[in-house]
Amino acid sequence: MTQAVIDRFEGKKAVLLVCDDEQKVIFPRSELPNELSEGDYIKIEISYDEEATREAVREGAGLLRELQGRNK
Repeated sequence: MTQAVIDRFEGKKAVLLVCDDEQKVIFPRSELPNELSEGDYIKIEISYDEEATREAVREGAGLLRELQGRNK
C-alpha cells in the first residue's frame, strides 16, 4: 500500500505527491472521492489484473493476425 497527498487540483486533474520522495503523479480527479481536498492523504493499492492482461494480449494477437492477412 502506498500513501499520497493531494498537492492540488488543476481542472479535471489531481496532482498527487506519492511516497516519501513526493514524486508527482497526475491522476484523474473524477476517480477520487468528491469529498477530498488539497492536503488530504490517500492510500493507493496497486494490484495486477491478470485477466485484463490476458484479454489485451488476445486482442493484440488478433489484430496482428488481421493485419498480416491484409498484407498478403
